[in-house]
Amino acid sequence: MKSAVENLTPTRVKLTVDVTADELKPSIEKAYTTIGSQVQIPGFRKGKVPAKLIEQRFGRAAVIQEAVNEALPELYTNAIVENDVKVLGQPEVDITEFPLEDGAGLSFTAEVDIRPEITLPAFDTLEVEVEPIEVSDADIDERIAELRERFGTLESVERKAKKGDFVTIDLSATIDGNEIDAVSGVSYEIGSGTMLDGLDEALTGLKAGEETTFTSPLAGGEHEGENAQCTVKIESVKVRELPELDDEFAQLASSFDTIDELKADLRAEVERTKRFEQGVQARDKVLEVLLEQLDIPVPESIVTEEVTNHLEGENRLDDDEHRAEVTESTRQQVATQLLLDEIVEKHEIQVGQDELIEYLIMSAQQYGMDPNTFAQALDAQGQVPAIMGEVARRKALATVLESATVKDTAGNVVDLNAAVDTGEDEDEAQAADAADGENATPVASEDADADAADKPAKKAAAKKTTTKKAATKKTATKKVAAPAEAADAAPAEAADAAPAEAADAAPAEAAEKPAKKAAAKKTAAKKTATKTAAKKTAAKKAAKKAVDGE
Repeated sequence: MKSAVENLTPTRVKLTVDVTADELKPSIEKAYTTIGSQVQIPGFRKGKVPAKLIEQRFGRAAVIQEAVNEALPELYTNAIVENDVKVLGQPEVDITEFPLEDGAGLSFTAEVDIRPEITLPAFDTLEVEVEPIEVSDADIDERIAELRERFGTLESVERKAKKGDFVTIDLSATIDGNEIDAVSGVSYEIGSGTMLDGLDEALTGLKAGEETTFTSPLAGGEHEGENAQCTVKIESVKVRELPELDDEFAQLASSFDTIDELKADLRAEVERTKRFEQGVQARDKVLEVLLEQLDIPVPESIVTEEVTNHLEGENRLDDDEHRAEVTESTRQQVATQLLLDEIVEKHEIQVGQDELIEYLIMSAQQYGMDPNTFAQALDAQGQVPAIMGEVARRKALATVLESATVKDTAGNVVDLNAAVDTGEDEDEAQAADAADGENATPVASEDADADAADKPAKKAAAKKTTTKKAATKKTATKKVAAPAEAADAAPAEAADAAPAEAADAAPAEAAEKPAKKAAAKKTAAKKTATKTAAKKTAAKKAAKKAVDGE
């Protein structure tokens, strides 16, 4: 087989392949066998029909067509390997010579998008500037306020409802006299704006037992966006009473004995959070600098396909202004993925089984799925190799960040390893617990004091990983698709998450510690570790198969 490659653009090539009659002969013989096994001709058993009879009955063209269809994928693959072409997407094949006559060969061309050539700079020449870490009293006051609200109690009041009150309501919606939906006994904080438009205004000024009506567009269902006549009745009005800020509160809300100890710990956790955010900022800026320096060409066909799929999903194909916005962001995302893939290849970045397991667990948590179920679904859909590519891209960006120089606006060099690392076990245990929803707690209730000991708030320490490790986990590349979506995801698809979106997952929420003694903590930790090990079983199987190349 002879093959040649012609560069059409920096991101597209044309392969020309010529195959001799002798090289095509095995495929033609196989075509006779295939057709013979599929037809029933009187006097001959299936699979035993002579070649000449097959040609007489179906014509040589049918045989050659079968032979070409069978041979073409392998011939195309061989041409790609022979010319070291890094293809993206599916080729457009055109057969230029069809071997209808004896002794004739096969010729075809294939146009396909490719990864462009990217010359990477020396990463140690990169320098970015980030905001310095400043922990203010206001930061601590905000954390304290969150804790007080968490451990506050709701007390009934006999007055008109106002913003900030918690009310229990009955709510119904009708359109043209037909009831569309109705709920009763729902708890709602006035002013939160988490339900229907106009509800906050309707509730303000009402007392328990009173009701009113208002008009609002529905937020979901088959009548989404339609105006409905809504009736709301207040069953009770409650106000949140916050605990006193003293040593007793510190003992209730944390494992500390004094309020000063609690504040000191909160200050340390705020600093860790800001250090993590500083690392995320450094990572995004390093990526931004690389993209600006390299001006990476992207395959327009891939961009067009991604944009069309996006707009179809939003039913906005005719919105030209939105199309322009999506096109620009998609082009940036594709360039990001191409850049990181180049770094993976040039620096020979490998993905270990433990790294893949950790990513599977974290992704399962994002979709609210059990890690076992998530891993099994992805494995069944053949998506594990694609996920390995995603993990490799994350490691690639971390590699760049290791070498780059990061300074704050004051000119101080930033040490991205300065955050406290509590280790892999705690990180994985927290991910498994979060996936189970065990750390979830209700909005403040009258039993909040009793609940506090059994359902501690999430601790910022759960994410006390190094900034560099965070950069490895949170990158600006494609988010893993949920199992139901993964089957539709083509390997060459562009990144779905823009660089700015990577920072959305904050490493630490309100700094809150459980009011449990050391012995109780050890027991809980042991249970969590056991549970985490169990959850990793399916993920480990999927990871091992992928790493072993099965």
